[in-house]
Amino acid sequence: MGKNNLLLICETYTNFQKDPIDLLANHFNNISVFVKYNPIAEISRYISLPALIQHNSKNKIDLTNKPPNINVFLTPIFYMPFDSQYKALGNKHLKSVEKVIEENNIEFDLIHSHFTWPCGYVGAKLREKYNVPLVITAHGFDIYKLPFKDMDWQQKIQYVLNSADYIITVSKNNLDCINKLNVNTPVKILPNGYKDDLFYPMNQLQCKRKLNLPLNNKIILNVGNLSEVKGHKYLIEAMKEIVKFRKDVLCIIIGEGKLRNTLQRQINNNGLSKFIKLVGRRPHSEIPIWINACDLFVLPSLNEGNPTVMFECLGCGKPFIGTNVGGVPEIIKSNDHGLLTDAGNSHKLAEKIKTALDKKWDGKKIVNYAEKYKWKNIAEEIQQIYCHLLQN
Repeated sequence: MGKNNLLLICETYTNFQKDPIDLLANHFNNISVFVKYNPIAEISRYISLPALIQHNSKNKIDLTNKPPNINVFLTPIFYMPFDSQYKALGNKHLKSVEKVIEENNIEFDLIHSHFTWPCGYVGAKLREKYNVPLVITAHGFDIYKLPFKDMDWQQKIQYVLNSADYIITVSKNNLDCINKLNVNTPVKILPNGYKDDLFYPMNQLQCKRKLNLPLNNKIILNVGNLSEVKGHKYLIEAMKEIVKFRKDVLCIIIGEGKLRNTLQRQINNNGLSKFIKLVGRRPHSEIPIWINACDLFVLPSLNEGNPTVMFECLGCGKPFIGTNVGGVPEIIKSNDHGLLTDAGNSHKLAEKIKTALDKKWDGKKIVNYAEKYKWKNIAEEIQQIYCHLLQN
């Protein structure tokens, strides 16, 4: 594959999309990464707008340790965050991508689109035009939600998936969703992973000191976009129950999103400002320190594909407390690695957190279990798919 060029159509060039791409760089002559981008979000770089912060160009691209043969391009599309606008993104995104291809004389032998819409649609149209193989990764909402919203969405996603030569998806739960559609393309389940040179066990006290966290408190950590599907309100409700039994707890929530002000009001109205802190967005390189400073990681999502933070948590040897949604129960199958509960139930979540706080966890056992989910192992399997398609 060393003489071939790869084209990536992505939502971002950060963490779970960037990490495997970087590991595959030495197998290609050149990799071009196209990142979908809404210029309207740039206003969040100058005015505090939590709903747009994660979408501005600064937070969509991470050039840290980028291999020299990877070139990253922004593909701008103006749109408002409404469902009707989202449906129309396919052709808008395609035009933006084709313009960048033409202006930069980009050549490619293989296309890989992350998310079925609109990146997958762009990949499907480019495959038709250039007659090169296409791989699509169906990550989460783009496969468990979009095709089941209405018949129009179903037809769009079916067209995209049937245009691909190979589909990757991150969980059996996602595969079950694909199997409900009229799709004949071969599918392989490859879970998300973690960078073991970034996420590994560190001294907890040193990490607490570095972050100025109370040394004697039990630290509960959550990392994720502040959106409804991540279930933060249930974590806050659960903390309200937990502090009735113990006061030595501090819950840290890392992330930005449109619910920031709503969640802060919930914290304040319940008198939990001493026990829950919204600390905003943090650089990806800083997240390992936060994970290593915590005693347990909690992700109360209402739905998921296969959350990358789960693997990062396990890679640091920390227990994962989550919900029985998406691919999560496919990974957390033993109480040695974490505890699961029903989504949308704050009382049951509080019980699991209390149990986890009292339990003596074996960090080494958790790290050993996480080994198979290193990104380098996942990237090897992606490479095998690429090789198969390029040889045919």
